[in-house]
Amino acid sequence: MKQMPKIPVRIRKLEHAKDLPLPSRQTEHAAGLDLRAAVAEPIEIKPMQTLLIPCGFAMEIPAGYEVQVRARSGLSTRHGLTLINGTGTIDADYRGEVSVPLINLGSKPYIITRGERVAQMIVHKLPDIEVIETDELSDTERGQAGFGSTGGT
Repeated sequence: MKQMPKIPVRIRKLEHAKDLPLPSRQTEHAAGLDLRAAVAEPIEIKPMQTLLIPCGFAMEIPAGYEVQVRARSGLSTRHGLTLINGTGTIDADYRGEVSVPLINLGSKPYIITRGERVAQMIVHKLPDIEVIETDELSDTERGQAGFGSTGGT
């Protein structure tokens, strides 16, 4: 089987997280690299509270790529922890600390501990697009039908 070329993502650990592992896959075929909490001490996130959790590193993403930050399914289903913005985007020109905006949608407080896996990141190639202004668009069966118009409730 032909191997895909590896995309270089340079990561610089910050002083407060030198002891934490780099983002990594937990299994060979995992899509996302887990991000860990670089909190100095355990921190409680109450129901309906949002906290920005530092991950302890900055990175350099190649031009033409983005990193998407997503919730971890286990934390979401068991405890109601998810990202306040659904999926976060980190642009190739950002060099600050990676942080995760978690919200607790569960009914109980949750304690975030140092080194805990709180989210995952996935590297995506971006297409080179051209925005073209026009006065007309092609017709489709859906047309202008909006939210919920493709079926379901």
